[in-house]
Amino acid sequence: MTGTDLKVACCSLAVHDVDEALAFYRDVLGFEARDDVGPQGVRRVGVRSPTQPVVQIILEAPAEDPLVPPADRQAIEGLMVQGLLGRLVFVTTDCDAAFERIEAAGAEVMQEPIDQADGVRDCVFLDPSGNMLRFTQPLRPGTRGR
Repeated sequence: MTGTDLKVACCSLAVHDVDEALAFYRDVLGFEARDDVGPQGVRRVGVRSPTQPVVQIILEAPAEDPLVPPADRQAIEGLMVQGLLGRLVFVTTDCDAAFERIEAAGAEVMQEPIDQADGVRDCVFLDPSGNMLRFTQPLRPGTRGR
């Protein structure tokens, strides 16, 4: 098996509240909900972008999982509060439009759109659970600065 045989199919994000996270990813980002299930009563919801349906993000609340020991739950919650647990990067064709739409929905802004030295324009938000979401737009030569 070589690296070219591998593709990302799924990743998971720890969230404080699955319903709150689902509302954000569905209503603000426009993702579709999938696979709203979970073992032993622990709810996990998959969401996916309509433009990239083969990749799914699983939203799950580790604090609700009875198999996670209390000390581990506390450690996970501490990392979540600090915004250190989950980070996702999304590619967009219009960083500024994405910023305006997500900011208008009330998401916490970490960075307004700026041109980066590596040839992208990006902005950063936190989701309702403190996961960092970066929205990046590749810049064409000669398009720096708006």
